[in-house]
Amino acid sequence: MQIGIDYTSAARQRAGIGRYTRELVSALLAMDRSHHYTLFAAVGDLPDDRWLREVDRLQAIRGSRLAIRSVPVSDEWLARLWHRLRLPIPVELIAGQFDVFYSPDFTLPPTRPDAHTLLTVHDLSFMHHPDAFVPPLRRYLERVVPRSIGRADIVLADSSHTRSDLMELFDVPPSKIRVITPGVDTRFRPDSPADSRNPHSGLQGLRERYGVGDEPYILSVGTLQPRKNYVRLIKAFSRMKATGESDDGTPSPMQLLIAGGRGWLYEEILDAADKHDGVRVLGFVDDEDLPALYREAELFAFPSLYEGFGLPVLEAMACGVPVVCSNTSSLPEVAGNAALLFDPLDVEELSAAMARGLEDEALRQRMTERGLAQAARFTWQRSAQQLLDAIASCEER
Repeated sequence: MQIGIDYTSAARQRAGIGRYTRELVSALLAMDRSHHYTLFAAVGDLPDDRWLREVDRLQAIRGSRLAIRSVPVSDEWLARLWHRLRLPIPVELIAGQFDVFYSPDFTLPPTRPDAHTLLTVHDLSFMHHPDAFVPPLRRYLERVVPRSIGRADIVLADSSHTRSDLMELFDVPPSKIRVITPGVDTRFRPDSPADSRNPHSGLQGLRERYGVGDEPYILSVGTLQPRKNYVRLIKAFSRMKATGESDDGTPSPMQLLIAGGRGWLYEEILDAADKHDGVRVLGFVDDEDLPALYREAELFAFPSLYEGFGLPVLEAMACGVPVVCSNTSSLPEVAGNAALLFDPLDVEELSAAMARGLEDEALRQRMTERGLAQAARFTWQRSAQQLLDAIASCEER
């Protein structure tokens, strides 16, 4: 079978859907040797060496029965042509012929009428929290995502919660939706033999690159944008620190580190961080640094208002870190019984959850043990097999 995959998000986005696509496709190429794959990417404006390194990495995984096609335009230009102007230029003209085409990033390009298509819709946050998006992006998603869902033979969701959202908000038939849960890479673990050989992978190396001091810290990971609820997290952290001051007024040495690149509407987050002691916004953290950053944390806090899945929760658990997270959307499904849940709109409840997660040693031990077991349930190999099953059922339609 000839399978085409839109690899643009993997080429262009270092975090989020980009990392999801890289991990899933890498596991798929390593697992399945029977089909021929063509990866398509819009790489205009990307540094040449960055794309060439990614091509080399993919070819090392799967040297044969793999084709990589790129076009020297940006994803923004393709979106204008395909989704704003709606020019019916089939992706096959660029990527070649295929039996099934898979898009892991919300939208489907034009395809030939006989092509079978799969589409991943990670979440419907633009429907639940429209005020957390800049208006042009929200309007684009409101137009293009429903059209793509309607065209797809099968719609893939990251969680049962997103599956329910698709049925309720867009009236997608249950038989058209499959849940493919993301996985946790094996480098996220409580300890790694490689760390002892690499002086840059531990806290000392992180201190040099990101300015992390000697003080203990609570960690949160995710792109800076309103849906991540960082302003309330910062307020809750400051309240917890004030409550935890010693009798002589000495402030708690605890820090709050927020790791994530700038998304949109992030100015209020940066302002809040500047106004509160002990809060550090690290910016984007390289993939190779994330495991050590998780492992060194005293606690992981994930206060998001809405998530289609919430992979950082599992990554922290896989590193042996106790987790407190929101009780909304898919997060109870992802966290299982391994995290302390809170109402993300309640600053006082969030503050109390962090304090308990730091101070209750018996609870911390339970969360660590349960977290390791919960994270172990999610692997990229399992995700790739779920995708292969979906591709097979798609061709049968």
